[in-house]
Amino acid sequence: MTDDDVTLDTQALRVLAHPTRLALLNRLRREGPATARQLARHFELDSGAASYHLRRLAAGGLIEEDTGRGTRRDRWWRALHPASQHDPAEHGGPDGRAYTQAVALTAADTLRRAAGQTVPAMPDAWFAVSAFSDFSVQVTPRELAALKDELYAVVDRYRQREASPGAQAAVVQFQAFPAHPDTDPDAGADRARDAGT
Repeated sequence: MTDDDVTLDTQALRVLAHPTRLALLNRLRREGPATARQLARHFELDSGAASYHLRRLAAGGLIEEDTGRGTRRDRWWRALHPASQHDPAEHGGPDGRAYTQAVALTAADTLRRAAGQTVPAMPDAWFAVSAFSDFSVQVTPRELAALKDELYAVVDRYRQREASPGAQAAVVQFQAFPAHPDTDPDAGADRARDAGT
């Protein structure tokens, strides 16, 4: 986490619990300022709907109007922070879960767009170093938290360094969750033991 990132409070979690708003915010963060019309075209939305979602993001303190650009008729918007941080241990409950669902849906949409548009057109040099993988590991909740922290630390190192010449934005997605959401903490051990017999 960099000093410029925002830690999401309950109000921001409620605003971002809508996948469209999260997608708009992510686009503004990656691509820079844009108008509602440009964003509506990119996401195949009605421009009125895009404007509504942008106003909600602004009310939540996540974006602001870029008054140095455009006209009264053509308002530009920019993100206020490079990234958001959400700690499910601190902000769980319905708001945290709704936000997490929106994150998962947005990540899935990003992968669908990559499969349909990015991968077919990707230059060989970028294709050779890209990764579209998932892994299964046997961990306890404490071990999963440690794994998450280690991976976040690696990503943070790259976010905080000066960009190299020729660098461009890359999407790094990370999801970590139980494959079988058992409520019984011993069920995973029972399943692993049964699989070994």
